[in-house]
This record gives sequence, C-alpha cells and structure tokens, in this order.
Amino acid sequence: MHPKNVTFEVSSPDLKSCPKPTLPEYAFIGRSNVGKSSLINMLANHHNLAKTSSRPGKTQLINHFNVDAKWFLVDLPGFGYARVSKTSRDRFQSSISNYLSKRDSLINTYVLIDSRLEPQKIDLEFIEWLGEEGIAFSIIFTKIDKISRNQLQRNIAQYKKKLLEQWDELPEMFTSSAELKQGRDEILAHINQLNETVAPLMLEALERAARAKAAADKQIEHPEL
Repeated sequence: MHPKNVTFEVSSPDLKSCPKPTLPEYAFIGRSNVGKSSLINMLANHHNLAKTSSRPGKTQLINHFNVDAKWFLVDLPGFGYARVSKTSRDRFQSSISNYLSKRDSLINTYVLIDSRLEPQKIDLEFIEWLGEEGIAFSIIFTKIDKISRNQLQRNIAQYKKKLLEQWDELPEMFTSSAELKQGRDEILAHINQLNETVAPLMLEALERAARAKAAADKQIEHPEL
C-alpha cells in the first residue's frame, strides 16, 4: 500500500506541457501555507521531495511525481496568496483551472484545508467551483497536531454545515498531521482503492480515444483506404 519508489518527473507551466496522460493522476491543492509540501513528503515518505518554504505561494508550476511507475502524485500551485506580480499570479491560476477541468487522466483532487481555521470563503468558493465543473475531489484537514481534538471536531462540523447548504452529499474527508505522520495510511488507502476501481476505466477510455484518433489521422493521410 505504501509507495516504494517516488521520483520527480517534471514541472510544467501549463496543461499542454504536462506528461502524456498514460497513468492515473491524483492532484493536491490548497490555499498557500496550508502544509501541502509537508503532506506530500509524508505520503511519499521522503523528507525533501516537495520543497517546503516559509514563503507562501512558492509553488508556481504543475509538479508531477511518479509513484512506483503506477500513478502520478501532482503538486499544484496554491491559491489565495503569492508574492508575485498579478500577471504571474493570473497565469498560474489559469494553469490550475485548465489542468483540473481538462486533464483526462486526473482521477481525484485532494483539497487541503487548515484545520485550525473556521470555514474560509476562499476555500468554500474553490470547492464550489470544483462542484460546478464536475471535478471529483476529497478534503484533507491538515495540521491537526496544532489544535485540540474538540476544536478540530468543531471546525470540521462547521465545514460540513456550510457544505451541506450547497451540497446534497459530503465529499470524502481526511485529517492529517505531517509532523506526526497521521492520516498517511488512510489517504494512501483511498488512492489505492481508486487505482483499483476508477483508474482502469479511465485508462481504457483513454486507450479507446487514442485508437480512434489514430484511425482518423490515418484516414486523413490515406483517404483511399
């Protein structure tokens, strides 16, 4: 269940620069400074796979990590804050929306939320956008070691209440602490489950589409056939 070999594949500025969609992908995204890099390092059991920084908004590219040559873990730029120009910020926010809404091999998106905070407008708006786009997602509440159990339960309950104002059904939710390595087994088990159930259907659909495109291209090149 746990990854044995996780390696950096490529950093891409936009969707068209991403690797060919031949493996299932699981994206991780959250508001800047939510602890995304630490969580990714915990999942990979690698201290420095994703670069951590005290400067929020440092990740500005779509970063693919190959996991046991079976799936891609995708580190997406954070949203909501970045100490960069507005032009640069708009550019990589556009790359995020294009990737999430158009990436054929994307199986699930994990939205990271700081468990210490009450529901934040920017998180709720992003979750609403995912729903409008029909993008499958789950929620991971991070940094649970920084908060009391009672406060954690209250904050999660508030999020559930807010989401149920717009949603008939709640998404899958996880709690995590990179420092204590909590939540690692549950998140990886969820990915493994999706790899066994959803991913084969996605890969089959991609293969059919590729064969159809190849046949169409051949017909264009040799219309007499």
